[in-house]
This record gives sequence, C-alpha cells and structure tokens, in this order.
Amino acid sequence: MPESIGLYIHIPFCAKKCRYCDFYSGCFHKKVFESYLSALAISIKSWGGKARRTVDTVYIGGGTPSLLGSEIIPVMLAVKESFNVTPDAEITVECNPNLDYRFFEAAMSAGVNRLSFGVQAGDDGRLKTLGRTHTVADAEKAVRTARDIGFDNISCDLMIALPDSNAGTLTEDIDFICSLSPEHVSAYILKIEEKTSFFKLQKSLKLPDEDEAANQYLLTCEEFEKRGFEHYEISNFAKPGRESRHNLKYWRCEEYLGLGPSAHSFLGGRRFYYPRDTKAFMNGCLPVPDGTGGDREEKIMLGLRLSEGVSLSDFGFDVAAKTERLQSAGLVRVSGDRLSLTDKGMLVSNSIITELLYENV
Repeated sequence: MPESIGLYIHIPFCAKKCRYCDFYSGCFHKKVFESYLSALAISIKSWGGKARRTVDTVYIGGGTPSLLGSEIIPVMLAVKESFNVTPDAEITVECNPNLDYRFFEAAMSAGVNRLSFGVQAGDDGRLKTLGRTHTVADAEKAVRTARDIGFDNISCDLMIALPDSNAGTLTEDIDFICSLSPEHVSAYILKIEEKTSFFKLQKSLKLPDEDEAANQYLLTCEEFEKRGFEHYEISNFAKPGRESRHNLKYWRCEEYLGLGPSAHSFLGGRRFYYPRDTKAFMNGCLPVPDGTGGDREEKIMLGLRLSEGVSLSDFGFDVAAKTERLQSAGLVRVSGDRLSLTDKGMLVSNSIITELLYENV
C-alpha cells in the first residue's frame, strides 16, 4: 500500500478580517466564492488523477472554511472521488464559533470528524479587541451544538499575551476554554504582523512586554498540563491520543499536498506552493517550486518543536557538551537517545536549535 499523505485545502474568504490575522484571505463575495469552488474542484481532480494518492488526513483551513456551508459536501465528495481516503482518516475543518446546527450537520454528512474552533478568548471585551465576530455565548452554543450532533474531536484556539492582559485575564480565558471540554487546544502568543490592523495600531496597544509574554506562555503550559493535556508541540496541547494527526505530518517531515492560494506542499522530497493570489489560482496557475525538503537540519528543526524530540544520533556529531549545559539551564531534557525541549526551552527554541545544529556554534 502506498504511503499516505495529508491533504490541505485552503478557503481564502472571510466575512470580516480579524485585526491580528496575517493568513491569506479576502472578503466573501458569493459569485467569486462559487467560481473559486469550481476551480478548487478542478484542482482536486487534477491532483488526484489516475494515481489516486492515498490520503489519511484532510485539513480544510482558511480564511473561514465554515463559510462553505452545505458546499462542504461537494468539496469532500470531490476529494473522495479523486483520492483514496482511508476509512480512519482524520478530516478537520476550521470553524468560526457562531454557527448553527445546519453547518455541523452538513460537515458530519461530508465525513468531517474533527472541528477546530477559533475561540481565542473567554471574554467579550477581549474578543472585540481582537476583531472577532463571535461572543462567548456563541462559542458555548456552537461547541454544545457540535457535540449534540455527534462530533467527539474538537480543538479550540487560544491567543495569549493580548493587549491589556495579565495572569488573571489569561487564567479566565483558560478556564473558559476548558469549560468547553475540548480534546485539543492550540495556544499562540500574539504576534503583530505587517499588513494587519494591529500593526497599524501597535503604538496604541498596551501589549505585555517580552518577560510578561513569556510568563503567560509558561502559565498556559502549566495550566493545560495540570488539566490533563499533553504539551506535545510548542503551541499545541492534546488529551491522550487526540493530537492533530495532520499537523504532525508537517513537524515529522511527512508528505502533504496543499491546494488553494498560499497553500504549501511537500511531495517527493520537493517543496512548492501556490501564490497568495485567488484570481491566479482560479485561472489555473501552477505552483511555485520552493526547493528540496526533509534534510537532516530540517528534520531536527521541526522535530524539536515536538515533545517527542529527536534522536541524538540525528545530529551526526557529539552534542553531549551542549546538551549538558542546556539541561543544567532547564531548557532541554534527555531520555535515553531522545532529546527534547522543556516548556522553558520552547520559549527560546530558535536559539537552542541553532546552537545544537552546528558543531562549532
């Protein structure tokens, strides 16, 4: 049986752009949306082709994929007609938490078995600051409705180090997320990106300083671990066995195909991506080559994002002196032949990885 790949599908539309978001998306227009779905179906069928690659994870991201509504059914039908989707495939769709039962019923009918809700915070004021279109009550209702319809694998996003935040407000947000009883949580430190509303407003934003942001990250790790979640990747926490199988493909240098503007792929040792241009994708543009992937350095860099870490033998030289110093500082742990970062080490992962990767650094 051929090795399974992951399939990512990008839906580049939003009803409203959040103030912090740098993901590729544009405003929703019905006619453009319909034309995009036609182009997407052609792309899916083209990449599936006669080879009919085997797919064991599908991730529909955005943008706001829940804008698909009932159109998620023909999208997934095209996937199943073009690829060999394994019976146990993890099929995820990102959702805004202000939906009614009709979307969840359509998603269930399409074969979706995992939902990722952009909850972000547990306070209406903080949600408004972020530019979110939902309320705390909306999030509670959406998750409850999804559960009632039969979804038993739910992920919630949480943003930390928000404007005017502190340990108290963060704990409130964590408490709210946990009240939804998700199987998975993705927690991200707010980063001000260019071409976002927050970038233009950053001088007026009362953002936590670097030390406070670090403290909030460590508090997040402590709280979720205390509540039965495994901190399995720098920004991700899961109940046992509920890790994101699709995202693990990225971090383990496994193969995946990305369809849609801004979507990246890694197949046959080569990386490529579609330009951040919806019109070009709709006109049938080809993906852009992005070099090779999966070499020793990349595997170590990505592997150290995970709590499972990497093998010491992967480095190709003796790193004992470096690991001893980093262990003493509480930044890494060594168990047998495995090296991994601690929660504290994950905060400064880039500098640690750089030090470990090169023999003479």
